[in-house]
Amino acid sequence: MGRVEGKTALITGASRGIGKAIALELAREGARVAINYSSNEAKATEVADEIAAMGGESMIVQANIGDAKEARAMVEKVADHFGHLDVLVNNAGITRDSLLPRMTDEQWVEVISTNLNGCFFCTSAAIPIMTSQSFGRIINVSSMNGQIPAVGQANYSASKGGIIAFTRTAAAELVRSGITVNSISPGYTDTDMFAAVPDAIQAHIKSKIPLGRYAHPEEIAKTVTFLVADGDYITGEQINVNGGAHMA
Repeated sequence: MGRVEGKTALITGASRGIGKAIALELAREGARVAINYSSNEAKATEVADEIAAMGGESMIVQANIGDAKEARAMVEKVADHFGHLDVLVNNAGITRDSLLPRMTDEQWVEVISTNLNGCFFCTSAAIPIMTSQSFGRIINVSSMNGQIPAVGQANYSASKGGIIAFTRTAAAELVRSGITVNSISPGYTDTDMFAAVPDAIQAHIKSKIPLGRYAHPEEIAKTVTFLVADGDYITGEQINVNGGAHMA
């Protein structure tokens, strides 16, 4: 029997990278999983097929979480499909990097809308569902770059720092409803998003990580599983998974 047997989980941005690893890990541990994607249905279907191959149950659900109506409708759809919603993982995130003097309004708004507004839209839709159950686990995926300066990522850093602050307030407000809210701040992780960084820059970054390597997406996913399965007495916390790159 899996550690989260019988639980249902919605993971945003679950068609690739960290989100995919979270979906697979929770399914492996017995959860029924909703795989959110924005535009790449084929990748989301691949994740669903992997879950089916391991004997798990999933659904795929398309939504642009930066759109309030789409995000909230998605949460309702997942809860209706499964009959309840126990776990929400606000993972979806994008980058539109540029130095501040050249950053456009569109680059700023797009990142804030997806990364921060999407976290709020999905959480606000899940609250009444989880409150009615007197149980909920909300895990928000932030970033080490929401804690430290990240040149060229003022929009991304602001969105991820906002998630950390949002998490603490949500935890304080929802604790009496049986809902815990925590955030995870991954460091540099071996995903296709990070693969686009030039090799020379990657080598420089790796040299600054005490453990000497990037995180595997599965290591972030296991932290999510820990919070869902064993984190009953943890709320309002930020867990750093960064190989020692930022000790705070």
